[in-house]
This record gives sequence, C-alpha cells and structure tokens, in this order.
Amino acid sequence: MTAQTLSNNTPDGGDTPPAEETLTTPGQVWSVAEPAEDEERETLVASGDFVDAVSANSETAGSLLETLENAAVTFGGKTISVLDVLLVIGVIALVIGLAMFATRLCSAMLKRATRLDGTQQLLASKISTIIVWAAAFFIGVDLLGIDLTALAVFSGAFGLAIGFGLQTTFGNLIAGILLLMDKSIKPGDVISVADQAGNESFGQIRKIGIRAISVVTRDQTEYLIPNQTLMTSQVVNWSYSSREVRVKAPVGVSYGSDLDLVEKLLYQAVQETPRILKNPKPRVNIIGFGDNSVDFDLRFWIRDPEEGLANIRSEVYKNVWQLFVENDVEIPFPQRDLNLRANKQMDQLIAALAKRES
Repeated sequence: MTAQTLSNNTPDGGDTPPAEETLTTPGQVWSVAEPAEDEERETLVASGDFVDAVSANSETAGSLLETLENAAVTFGGKTISVLDVLLVIGVIALVIGLAMFATRLCSAMLKRATRLDGTQQLLASKISTIIVWAAAFFIGVDLLGIDLTALAVFSGAFGLAIGFGLQTTFGNLIAGILLLMDKSIKPGDVISVADQAGNESFGQIRKIGIRAISVVTRDQTEYLIPNQTLMTSQVVNWSYSSREVRVKAPVGVSYGSDLDLVEKLLYQAVQETPRILKNPKPRVNIIGFGDNSVDFDLRFWIRDPEEGLANIRSEVYKNVWQLFVENDVEIPFPQRDLNLRANKQMDQLIAALAKRES
C-alpha cells in the first residue's frame, strides 16, 4: 500500500493550495519542493569524480581536495574553484608535454624513412605536427570535461580574430605546405634575395617554417621571407631543377691584339680555376666591337652557387690579368677625341699661350 498525505489546512481553517507534497513509499521519500540554491552549483570543470576517486583511497588527500573545491568564486552562472584551476593547469601541461613528445617521435620516425627525400620528410613532419596538436586540443577538452557550447559566447569574437588577425598566419601556413608539395622551394636551394635598397644577393634556404623561410646569404645575413611572398612574387631559384649555374665574365682587349691568342688565354684562365666544371665545357664568344676594344664573353659553369658568384668571377679575372701581362695582351683604356671649334676668343687664347712659351 502507498500512503499519500496532503497538507491543505491553514491556521484559520481556509483552503489554500498545498505548499508541499510528500509521496511516501516504503523506505523512500521524494520531495517536489524547490531545492535550496546552495545544494547544487554548476562548475566550469567537472572535478567531483576526481575528488570522490581520491577520497576513496586517501581521506587526507580527499579532505584537502574538498577544501580546494570549496574555495570557489561564482560569476556568470559558473562556479570556479581553486581545484578547477589546478586541474586545468595540470591537464594542459600534461597534454602539451605529450603533444611535444609525439611530435618529436614522429619527426624521428620520418627521418628514418629512407624512401622519402628531405622535402617529403619535412612536409610529412609539418602535417603530422598539425594533426598531433589538433588531437591534443580535443583530448584536453575531453579530459577537462568542458562543454564547447559554453564557449559559444566567444565564437563570434574568435571567428573575427581568425578572419582578420590570423588571416596572414594561416595564409603563410598553407603557402608553406604548398611550396613543399610542389617542391618549387626546398631547404638547400639557392635563391636570389633583394634587400630594401634593391641590392640583389644570393642566399641558401636553411629552413622552411610555419610562417616564413630562413635564407642565409654569403655575408651571413639571415633573411626571413614570408611564405606567401614566395607564392605571389617572382623568385629566382638557382638550384630548382639542377645545381649547375652558368657564370658570365666579360673581357675587352685592344684592336691590335691576336684574337686567337686571346681566346686561348681565356680558356687557360678558366681551366686553372678549381671550382669551374669541366663539363659542361666553358665557352668564349666575341660579342661585339666596342668603341675602344674587342669584347669577349667568357662563360663557365659551377655547381656550388651557395659558395658565391663574385669570388669565382674574381679568381677568373685574376688569372686572365696574369696571362695577359705575360703575353703582352693589352686591355685598352677608353679613348676620346676632343674637337675645339675655332672662334675669336679661342684664337686669342692660343696666341697668348704661344707668346708666353716663346
């Protein structure tokens, strides 16, 4: 039998709606009255299960955790305790540590993959890093028991931040991945770099990062070029399909020189320079007859442009100079004819100079 008791009486004997309704069953009582406000609170991070698990093993630790849980502040309908803050910090540190370990482990495994070249290893490393950190984020949210719908109030501002503030960052990230996929730019390549004054120099790509690539020139100046710049601007890659680079060295000799001898000496100057390749063979061409000289163009090939172009051209010119001096080949100076138009003032000046000398 179920006993049900309804209290409807008031002190003055009138009939009023029941203030409290109690349903009684053997061994259990339910109350439909509104619960007290301090009996239940909504926390930002669910930490009750953690406290119960620790209390079951150690009463002292459980008591300490309950004290930290009771030290809380409430705002915006959410209650945040000291324990919640410590748990959040601990979980974040744990997830970040595991993500960093997983990233290094993936990089080490990819380096051992001999079937992949350097560019493919770098691309796979970047993609694996993105996957690991994305997984770490969702695992951390799940461990903390955070309902992502609680962050809906921030979704509008966060979306604007990505759309405007982080637009360039994400653009550089995608550009770096695309550069690695089509292998147009890769670590070790030699490209032309221009400074703010417009002076062009050669640099070797040392690293391709998430935001920019690192290029080191011969004078050890390191340029950080955004990935998007390489995607949208014209870039001279000296080692894109081949590391062999052709260098030109113009030379002029006087019109009275033996051209066959000059050609022979130019070939000899190239052969005595160590960095110049034997194949493809160097080439000497007559490119024109200038105002004061017969113009030759000495062309040769090297395979190490990162070691510099100006220094190899300097070595060739030094050898050419020594061979020309030994074989009496003249490098002419510019010559100009000066014509003076006759007039009264000029005649008077010439007469005065002649009178003075006599």
